[in-house]
Amino acid sequence: QVQLVESGGGSVQAGGSLRLSCAASGLTYVRYSMGWFRQAPGKERERVATISTYGTTSHSDSVKGRFTISKDNAKNTLYLQMNSLKPEDTAMYYCAADPVHSKLWTGSANYWGQGTQVTVSS
Repeated sequence: QVQLVESGGGSVQAGGSLRLSCAASGLTYVRYSMGWFRQAPGKERERVATISTYGTTSHSDSVKGRFTISKDNAKNTLYLQMNSLKPEDTAMYYCAADPVHSKLWTGSANYWGQGTQVTVSS
Protein backbone atom coordinates (compact mmCIF):
# COMPACT_ATOMS: atom_id res chain seq x y z
CA GLN A 1 0.00 0.00 0.00
CA VAL A 2 1.45 3.32 -1.10
CA GLN A 3 1.59 6.06 1.49
CA LEU A 4 2.79 9.63 1.17
CA VAL A 5 2.98 11.54 4.43
CA GLU A 6 3.75 15.26 4.41
CA SER A 7 5.11 17.22 7.34
CA GLY A 8 6.78 20.54 8.06
CA GLY A 9 3.94 22.94 7.43
CA GLY A 10 3.06 25.73 9.82
CA SER A 11 2.59 29.44 10.27
CA VAL A 12 5.35 31.88 9.43
CA GLN A 13 5.72 35.57 8.77
CA ALA A 14 6.43 36.91 5.31
CA GLY A 15 10.08 36.55 4.44
CA GLY A 16 10.45 33.44 6.57
CA SER A 17 11.31 29.88 5.60
CA LEU A 18 9.84 26.41 5.96
CA ARG A 19 10.96 22.99 4.83
CA LEU A 20 8.33 20.47 3.85
CA SER A 21 9.01 16.75 3.85
CA CYS A 22 7.14 13.87 2.22
CA ALA A 23 7.93 10.38 3.42
CA ALA A 24 7.03 7.70 0.90
CA SER A 25 6.40 4.03 1.54
CA GLY A 26 4.99 1.11 -0.39
CA LEU A 27 6.55 2.07 -3.70
CA THR A 28 9.87 1.66 -5.48
CA TYR A 29 10.84 5.24 -4.81
CA VAL A 30 13.52 5.65 -7.44
CA ARG A 31 11.07 4.67 -10.18
CA TYR A 32 8.61 7.46 -9.39
CA SER A 33 8.51 11.08 -10.41
CA MET A 34 7.59 13.18 -7.40
CA GLY A 35 6.10 16.61 -6.99
CA TRP A 36 4.60 19.26 -4.78
CA PHE A 37 1.25 20.87 -5.48
CA ARG A 38 -0.72 23.43 -3.52
CA GLN A 39 -4.29 24.59 -3.26
CA ALA A 40 -5.51 27.77 -1.64
CA PRO A 41 -9.15 28.25 -0.59
CA GLY A 42 -11.30 29.05 -3.59
CA LYS A 43 -8.51 28.40 -6.06
CA GLU A 44 -7.54 25.51 -8.30
CA ARG A 45 -4.74 23.18 -7.39
CA GLU A 46 -1.41 24.45 -8.67
CA ARG A 47 1.76 22.58 -9.53
CA VAL A 48 4.64 23.97 -7.47
CA ALA A 49 7.63 21.79 -8.33
CA THR A 50 8.49 18.38 -9.71
CA ILE A 51 11.49 16.10 -9.79
CA SER A 52 11.91 13.26 -12.26
CA THR A 53 13.43 9.84 -11.70
CA TYR A 54 16.64 11.25 -13.19
CA GLY A 55 16.66 14.13 -10.73
CA THR A 56 15.60 16.77 -13.22
CA THR A 57 13.71 19.51 -11.42
CA SER A 58 11.14 22.04 -12.47
CA HIS A 59 9.65 24.92 -10.49
CA SER A 60 6.67 27.08 -11.31
CA ASP A 61 7.35 30.69 -12.17
CA SER A 62 5.61 31.82 -9.00
CA VAL A 63 8.15 30.06 -6.77
CA LYS A 64 11.27 29.98 -8.94
CA GLY A 65 14.25 31.33 -7.06
CA ARG A 66 12.53 30.95 -3.71
CA PHE A 67 11.56 27.26 -3.47
CA THR A 68 13.75 24.23 -4.12
CA ILE A 69 12.59 20.67 -4.57
CA SER A 70 14.92 17.81 -3.72
CA LYS A 71 14.82 14.17 -2.72
CA ASP A 72 16.81 11.68 -0.71
CA ASN A 73 16.49 8.27 -2.35
CA ALA A 74 18.11 6.53 0.61
CA LYS A 75 15.41 7.90 2.91
CA ASN A 76 12.51 7.69 0.41
CA THR A 77 11.82 11.32 1.23
CA LEU A 78 10.93 14.33 -0.87
CA TYR A 79 11.60 17.88 0.30
CA LEU A 80 10.51 21.39 -0.54
CA GLN A 81 12.67 24.15 0.87
CA MET A 82 10.65 27.35 0.89
CA ASN A 83 12.44 30.65 1.41
CA SER A 84 11.29 34.26 1.19
CA LEU A 85 7.72 33.17 1.79
CA LYS A 86 4.90 35.49 0.76
CA PRO A 87 1.28 35.67 1.94
CA GLU A 88 0.22 34.38 -1.48
CA ASP A 89 2.09 31.15 -0.74
CA THR A 90 -0.57 30.34 1.87
CA ALA A 91 -2.16 27.03 0.87
CA MET A 92 -2.46 23.35 1.60
CA TYR A 93 0.61 21.67 0.15
CA TYR A 94 0.38 18.15 -1.24
CA CYS A 95 2.99 15.62 -2.21
CA ALA A 96 2.30 13.46 -5.26
CA ALA A 97 3.94 10.53 -7.00
CA ASP A 98 3.56 8.68 -10.28
CA PRO A 99 5.82 6.48 -12.39
CA VAL A 100 4.71 8.45 -15.45
CA HIS A 101 6.12 11.98 -15.29
CA SER A 102 3.53 13.45 -17.65
CA LYS A 103 0.73 12.31 -15.36
CA LEU A 104 2.42 13.97 -12.42
CA TRP A 105 2.99 17.12 -14.46
CA THR A 106 -0.70 17.44 -15.33
CA GLY A 107 -1.83 16.80 -11.78
CA SER A 108 -3.15 13.33 -12.56
CA ALA A 109 -0.74 11.44 -10.35
CA ASN A 110 -1.91 8.14 -8.92
CA TYR A 111 -0.74 8.83 -5.39
CA TRP A 112 -1.29 11.83 -3.14
CA GLY A 113 -0.55 12.68 0.45
CA GLN A 114 -3.05 14.17 2.87
CA GLY A 115 -1.48 17.62 2.73
CA THR A 116 0.22 20.00 5.13
CA GLN A 117 -0.96 23.56 5.72
CA VAL A 118 1.32 26.51 5.13
CA THR A 119 0.16 29.92 6.34
CA VAL A 120 2.18 33.06 5.69
CA SER A 121 1.19 36.27 7.43
CA SER A 122 2.15 39.77 6.31
